[in-house]
Amino acid sequence: MDNKPRKVNQSLDQQPKLFGLPSEQIIPWAVIAGVSYYLFKVLLQLSWIWTVVAAGWGISTWWILTGSKAWRFLSKFQKTPNWIRVVVRYRGIKTVNIERSRDEQRQHKTENR
Repeated sequence: MDNKPRKVNQSLDQQPKLFGLPSEQIIPWAVIAGVSYYLFKVLLQLSWIWTVVAAGWGISTWWILTGSKAWRFLSKFQKTPNWIRVVVRYRGIKTVNIERSRDEQRQHKTENR
């Protein structure tokens, strides 16, 4: 057998990109840019600077929330669990029922006094 390494296409198992940007984000970014243009430039008549800032903010927020590795950023905001080690003595179901009936009998006796 031949022990030479095989040549493999490196683009296999990768996300498609357009000019280095993830292709699944292009359409949402265009919608965000269009909405921010209409809202900030047309309706509010603000300068291009505010329109670009609003579009950039919207696009970056969308990318952080829906990107392929969003967990890298969003996991920073999850509180780590506070684990406590506790030892509890095992009580069988029969034992619990017997203790419960004893407690009920004691309460019934104290109520009748």
